[in-house]
This record gives sequence, C-alpha cells and structure tokens, in this order.
Amino acid sequence: MRKIFLFLSSVCVCASVAAQNHESYDSTDVFFQHLELQEVVITGLTGDSRLREMPAPVSVVAPGELQSKASTNLISALAAQPGLSAITTGSGIAKPVIRGLGYNRVLVIHDGVRQEGQQWGDEHGIEIDGQGVHSVEILKGPASLMYGSDALAGVLIFHSDPIVPQGEMRGSVQTEYQTNNGLYDYSLDFAGNRSGLVWDLRYSDKHAHAYRNAYDGYVANSQFAERALSGMVGLNRNWGYSRLRLGYYRLLPGIIEGERDPLTGGLEGETGYAPGLPFQHVYHYKAVLDNTVNLGSGRIKALFGWQRNDRQEYEESEDEYGLFFRLNTLTYDVKYLSDDFSGWKFAAGVGGMYQRSDNKGDEFLIPAYDLVDAGIFGTVSKQAGRWNFTGGVRGDVRKLHSLPLEDDGALRFEEFRRTFTGLTGSIGAVWNVTDRFNIRANAARGFRAPNLSELGSNGEHEGTLRYEVGNKDLKPEFSLQGDLGMDFSSRYVSAQLAVFANRIDHYIYAARNGEFAEEGLPVYAYQAGDARLHGVEASLDIHPFHSLHLGNTFSYVRGWQPGGDDLPMMPAPRWTSEIKYELSHDGRLLNNTYVSFNLERYFAQEHFLPGTETATPAYTLLGAGIGTDLVVRGKTRASLHILLDNMTDVAYQNHLSRLKYADENPLTGRSGVFDMGRNLTFKLTVPIL
Repeated sequence: MRKIFLFLSSVCVCASVAAQNHESYDSTDVFFQHLELQEVVITGLTGDSRLREMPAPVSVVAPGELQSKASTNLISALAAQPGLSAITTGSGIAKPVIRGLGYNRVLVIHDGVRQEGQQWGDEHGIEIDGQGVHSVEILKGPASLMYGSDALAGVLIFHSDPIVPQGEMRGSVQTEYQTNNGLYDYSLDFAGNRSGLVWDLRYSDKHAHAYRNAYDGYVANSQFAERALSGMVGLNRNWGYSRLRLGYYRLLPGIIEGERDPLTGGLEGETGYAPGLPFQHVYHYKAVLDNTVNLGSGRIKALFGWQRNDRQEYEESEDEYGLFFRLNTLTYDVKYLSDDFSGWKFAAGVGGMYQRSDNKGDEFLIPAYDLVDAGIFGTVSKQAGRWNFTGGVRGDVRKLHSLPLEDDGALRFEEFRRTFTGLTGSIGAVWNVTDRFNIRANAARGFRAPNLSELGSNGEHEGTLRYEVGNKDLKPEFSLQGDLGMDFSSRYVSAQLAVFANRIDHYIYAARNGEFAEEGLPVYAYQAGDARLHGVEASLDIHPFHSLHLGNTFSYVRGWQPGGDDLPMMPAPRWTSEIKYELSHDGRLLNNTYVSFNLERYFAQEHFLPGTETATPAYTLLGAGIGTDLVVRGKTRASLHILLDNMTDVAYQNHLSRLKYADENPLTGRSGVFDMGRNLTFKLTVPIL
C-alpha cells in the first residue's frame, strides 16, 4: 500500500470527488461552476441544505453524468464514484457498497421512503427503474440519526424527475443498445403541470442475453429482463403539496451456477434472451403518499409508504417455484422542519415501519417473521459567519418475531423474539475558509439491528452457491466514525480530500466453517466480532482551458478485526482517470459535443478473509465515448452517446463479484466466472414535447 499512497501524493495534495449539481452545468468555466455548486440543495439533517453547509461527505450525481455512463443496471452506473462499489452477480444484479460496507448497512431511499426488497441477499438487487432516476445523492458514513437502523454505512437517495414547471408538458423517448449482451431497452415518459395539477407517467422495458468474456465465452444464465411502470399525480397549492406515486417493477434474472462441461470447460446452460433453469422472478409494488404542509414558521412533511416484494426461485420446473418470499412493508415518516431564524434551523419527528415476511414455497432459507420498528429524533443547525454547525440525537427500537416452521416432520425454524434498541447521534462543523476553500469535520454513531437472514437462516442459498446458517444470539452493530475533509476550487483546478476512521462493535459477517451440506454446498455461518475500517477518497480535476477536462479520483478502504483477520468483501483500491474534450458548446446544429477517454485501475486486493475469500490480482480497464445534442431551430431534438467499455477486452474478476467463487474450469484451472468483456453502447434520447 506504500506505493499507492506515494502515487496519491504525487497526484495531488488535497483531492477528492467534486460534488456535482443536480442539473447539467457548463464545464467551460470551473470557477463559476464552483460558485454554482455552493448553492446545490441536498438532503440535510434539518431539511434541505446547501452542499457547502454539510459536514459529512456527500456526493451528487447529476442527470447528465448518468446519461453519459454505460452500465447494465443502476448501481453499476454509480459504482465508479469515490467511496462507492458494488457486489455483483453477473451483469444484471448489483448491490451498493459504501466504504467497504454493504447489504443492510446501506440504506436506499427512493420516492422519499426506504426501499425494502429483502436486501440481505447477495443476489438481491434494489428493484428501481434506472430510467426514472433523475439524480442521486450519496451520503457516506453513519446516517442513523436521519434514518434509523440500516443506515450504518451510508445512504443512496434516488430522486425522480423534477416536477414540470406550471403550464408545461414534457415527453421523451429513451432507448439503448449494448453489443456484448445484446441489451436493448426503451423508456417512455409523459409529464405535465396544469393549474397546479401535476402528473408523470413512465414505462420502461429492458432485455439482455448472456454476456461474454475472453475466458468463459458466453456466461450461461446471465441473461435478464426488466420491466417497470410508474405514475405520479398530485396537487401544488399555496399551503404546500400532496403527491401519490405508484410503482410496479419486474425482474427476471437467470441464476448463474457456474457448472462446466468436463470435456470443453464451457459453462452449461442457456445463453439466449430467455433464461434456463434455475432463474428468479422478482416483483416489487410500491405506493407512496408524499405531503408537505406549510406553516408560519416552517413546514410539516409526512410520508407514508406501502411496498410488496415477491421473490420466486425456479429450480426444477419453469412452472413451479421452490423458494417464494413475500415481504410486505408499511413505512411512515412525519417531521417538522423549521425555517431559518437568526441562523438557527431545527427538525424533529418520528419514523418507523412494520414488516411481514412469509414463505409461500416448499423450500426454505429464512423463517417467516414480523417486524416493528420505531424511532424519534431531533436535530439542529446553526450558521455563524463562515461556520456551520449541525448535530442531533435519535432513539430507535426494533422488535422482531421469528415464526416456527416444521419441514418433513422436523423443526426447521424455531420460534424466537428479539428486541433491539439504539441511541445514535452526530455532530459536525464546516468552516468556509474562503468562497473557494472549505474544511469539514464530522463524528457520528451508527446503529444496525441484525436482519432475519443473519439471525435465523437455515438452508441452501441458490444464488450464492452456499448453505447458510444463522445465529439468533447476534447483537446489534454500533459504529463510531470520524470524517475529516477539505475541498478547493479555482478557475482551473478543483480538488478535495476526505479521510475517515470507523470503529464497529459486533460486526456481523458470514464465513465458511469447513463443513458441507447434503447438497454439496459449503456451509457459511454468521458470526460477529469487532471491526476497524479506515480509508481515503481523493480527486483532482484540472481544466487548463475551457474545452479540456482532466479528472482523477482515488478510493481506498481497509477493514480488519483487531488482533484477527481482515474483514470480508472489502473493495480493492481504485484509481480512475478521464480526459474529456468539448468540441462544441452552444452550437447551432451540434451542441455539447464531446469526446472522452477513461481508465480504471483496480489494484491487487491482498487483504481478504482466509478460508472464505481469495486474493484478486490487479487489472486495468480502458474506455472511450463521444456524445452530442442535435439542435434544430434553437431546441434540442435528440441526444446521442456512444460509449466503449473494456476497450482491450480484458478478462478480469472484480474482488466483489460473487461469481469469483464458482467452479474451477477443468481445462484451464481458472476458478470462477469472469466479468463482462468489450462492450459498445448506443444511447439515444428524443424529446417529443
């Protein structure tokens, strides 16, 4: 690691990812871009806050950046952000990891409510239509003060398209094609605002056959299909607003088992658009009622949500499922947000949820359960000159009741009840030294109750190639994290540095215990121990003249148990670099035309949990892209992006890929399945209103 830090020092003295606006911005003048970024409004402890007022590290991914990224799923499109990684199962499923922590430690917020889709599983995605996401906020570090349990590592906040201005309507068609896996998708959107009546309707569809790489050829059963329908209707009035959002999402992914032909070494299974056995059927339904009522000195915000997640696994027959989880979730969040008075702002509220999970199949992994969660919080912020101070406290209680189950006359799951409580808080400060230079410091305590999989699992987890055994005596996780950061922007340079240290008590993880189940799968048992993590995130953006952008980012995290082993699933250190040249700006026919080249360097990961993981060698991925807007009579009529990923067709395995541990190829001796090879993507957006 000494070489990595020497490299970092040679790149910049203080650097990290530069936050980006919710809207696309003119990159021709970094100084004015920086001034604009100071006014970016994001989700803060006491309501909407300016980015420069936030003591904790926050990144904002603008819609323009999402459009210029090629990926097969939403999380993979974000995984290049400093501090963010993804646990992947093929090209269709990815789970977010923030600073080395994933699963139920990362909370996903969509349409204002926490996304609940059985996120404890390695092969369980987030069930959100990426075409309907306008921008993303990435909160790094414990956010339990704002969201309660499960926000111990951080939060991803997905924002839908903004409300159309009064008297206008908007419509668009988006489509995409990828050459590696034949992915094609399209999305239709229609929105409007007439006399305060607002609406938005979107339909999206996506299909992909098996992807391929230089070592495995086509990866059988990596194909998937995705379909989503969402709608919003609401009223905007002087007293505030009320909006109802409805959503339907369906995912049909194959399950990659990694079994190979002993003669050819090729992967066995289907490679076309329709997956073969085994495969999953995932349905997610959601309804959210979002209300804001303005008061004389502030406002009351009330969010109520209902979600149902159905997850079916088909192993022996295409017509009969084996596993079938049905999860129903009710959530509520009611809070009061004050206006600014003499530099003071405060917020207080309650939030929680009720969950019921049922087993409706004839195979079992986790027991059915009931869960009740409730929390109460209060926060305050104060602006004093060039200083901004924030802090608050929160109390949470979670009650879980695991239901008994007999299988073939034997007790498969025993009944048990657990109650978990947590007291959390944070305190931080930002010193706006100048209009161009800020220093931030924050300390936060996080809380996470064990999930039902960690407590009570007992069965074959088909998508992860293992048999899992829970531990009902696990205690909740508590973390204490400190963050220190600084950022600087001038006309030609934008740089930032963020360092953090995290201490977690009762860190829960699954490890191989050396045994094998009757099915021949290795047994993974959940256990706990104290954990330590520290890391750095940095970036340096240079604009030597208005059309040229040179960007570099670096991310590193190390996790270990005091006096023991390294923590599992720690992402490898990563350096990314991009050269982007703007050919035209404000052109009469072609606008925002650019060409770009990028590099992703993943350093070797030699810190891993022995007996459970293996080391991962270093690799480098090269990419390129071009894009432009077509302008006719002063209006943008179409936007086109052509993107090339893995230009040199490198065969590689990301350290967080679950397919890394599939069967060995008997002909080559290589273990596991490799990630996607060279891929050319075409993306087209056409406004129709």
